[in-house]
Amino acid sequence: MADYEILIADDHPLFRSALHQALTLGLGPQVRLVEAASIAELEARLGEKSDWDLVLLDLNMPGAYGFSGLVMVRGQYPQVPVVMVSAQEEAAVVARAREFGASGFIPKSSPLETIQQAVRDVLDGDVWWPPQAEEGAAISAEAKAVSAGLASLTPQQFRVLTMVCDGLLNKQIAYELNVSEATIKAHVTAIFRKLGVRTRTQAALLLQHLESIPAG
Repeated sequence: MADYEILIADDHPLFRSALHQALTLGLGPQVRLVEAASIAELEARLGEKSDWDLVLLDLNMPGAYGFSGLVMVRGQYPQVPVVMVSAQEEAAVVARAREFGASGFIPKSSPLETIQQAVRDVLDGDVWWPPQAEEGAAISAEAKAVSAGLASLTPQQFRVLTMVCDGLLNKQIAYELNVSEATIKAHVTAIFRKLGVRTRTQAALLLQHLESIPAG
C-alpha cells in the first residue's frame, strides 16, 4: 500500500518526468504517482478514484481556460488538495490560485528541494505559497461569481462548456461525447442557467475571466 497517492496533471512530458523524479526522491518509493496530460484525463482519473492525497495541476492545460481546471476540481472534489504548478509566476497569478481554492503554488523554476518541501507541507495538511503570493491583487467580485457558477457544473457540463467555448456546435459536441443532440441542448440550457448567461458568446467571455492574467 502506497503512503501517498498523487496525481500529476501537466501536458509537458519532460516536466511530468521531472516532477515524478523529484517526488520519488523526496517522498520515497512508497509514493504512487499517476499522470494526466489533459483536463479530460484528469477528470477520468478523478472519476475512477476520488481520494487522492494531492493533485499537482499545471495552469495551462489542454481543455482548461486559465483557472477553470482548478475551479472544476475544487467544485467537484473539494476534499482533494490542489497545488498549482506554472511557468507563470506573477504575483497576480499566484493570488488568483489562492482565491480560487488552491492549497499552494509551485513556480516551475523552483529548485528540486523547494518542490519537495512544498509537496510535503501540503501532504501534512498545511499550505505552501511562494514569496510573491503576498503581493497579489485582489480578485474581482465578477470573477468570484463566475468561479462559483463553474464550481456548480457537473464534469460533463464542464466538458460541454469548454467545447462550446471552442466554437463547436451542439451536433459536433454530441458526436464527440457520443450522446444525442437533445442531451447536449439540455446540458447547454443548464450551464447557461448556472452561469447566468443567455448566449454562447457570453459563456465564452465569462471563461475569459478565469484566464491566468487579469485584464487591465
